[in-house]
Amino acid sequence: MAIRQISVFLENHSGSLSAVAKVLADADADMRAMSVADTQDFGILRLIVRDTDGAVAALKANGYITSVNEVTAAVIPDEPGGLCHLLQILSDESVNIEYSYAFLTPEDGKACVVFRVADNGHAAKAFHNAGVGVLDADGLTILD
Repeated sequence: MAIRQISVFLENHSGSLSAVAKVLADADADMRAMSVADTQDFGILRLIVRDTDGAVAALKANGYITSVNEVTAAVIPDEPGGLCHLLQILSDESVNIEYSYAFLTPEDGKACVVFRVADNGHAAKAFHNAGVGVLDADGLTILD
């Protein structure tokens, strides 16, 4: 199961991230996860929100360059070795990871790791076969 992620291209200067957060807040976009990768001149903000289309529309209306792609998000116990287990599953299935980031879930003792891979279906199936839950696309809830 893949979920949609928004990438926003930002100039790397003071206030850029705050301005995006304001646009999303004004659009009532509920951010569920975010990651920022930067270089000296620009950054890429990656977001998972409840209403992807609404958030993208608000960002574009305010002049931001965005793209949407699909990622797979797996749920692990928030304990030592949890990430290692996920990475071994993907390695065993020869799934190459383009990038990844993580966040804690509202459920106590759980964490979520987001993976950008070439074949989300393959990654999700590998996780499912190993008994690892993934997040669904709509409600961002854990699927077993």
